[in-house]
Amino acid sequence: MVQDLLRELCDGHGGWIEHVIVTHNIPEPTLQEPAEGWPFRFTELFNDRPAGFGANHNGAFEHCFSEFFCVLNPDVELAGPELWRSLVAAACEPGTGLAYPVLLNPDGSLQDNEREAVTPIALLRRRLLKQPQRGIDWVSAAFWLVPAQNYRRLGGFDERFFMYCEDTDFCLRLRIAGLGLRRVEVAVVHQAMRGSGREVRHLAWHLRSLWRLWTGPVLRRYLADVTAS
Repeated sequence: MVQDLLRELCDGHGGWIEHVIVTHNIPEPTLQEPAEGWPFRFTELFNDRPAGFGANHNGAFEHCFSEFFCVLNPDVELAGPELWRSLVAAACEPGTGLAYPVLLNPDGSLQDNEREAVTPIALLRRRLLKQPQRGIDWVSAAFWLVPAQNYRRLGGFDERFFMYCEDTDFCLRLRIAGLGLRRVEVAVVHQAMRGSGREVRHLAWHLRSLWRLWTGPVLRRYLADVTAS
């Protein structure tokens, strides 16, 4: 998937991409460079031991000297150069915390990456009662374009979330800071291989992250200050 994504980035960067960083979270060989070379600066990071989603992206951000920082999963199939043009334009709009594209499932259906705040009541309404969401409070971090100054201002992801809910926490902190989430009407396909429904280890990470979110101050402050206003 990483090699396929890199090929798409090379073919469709349109001059918008300055630097691509790939973090190897488990031992893997170096990636194959195209015969014509990389059309952007390319860096590979190799972890001594596996780190969490937030820690890996914070580590990558230490190498970011551009105006924007893109969080991008390897299981995303990209659109053409108009994607980057649209994302940058949206991220430059005043008050934008991050910009993101429309995510589609492989069958073409709309993916549920736009969510309301994850509370026990919201989960009950969504999972058991099958009720529609009441708003968009956060979006999954499969594909974000974040102004670097915003990422830096928030201190990046909260690394206490090893996996799951770190994107929720980040978006809520953006909203508390008075910044918005801006969707761009350009679609990309996301495989969305969600491990928490298949592996006990991922389920444990998910439950632990939910508990941290529910007992921490960010969600309480968001519900009190932002949704109440």
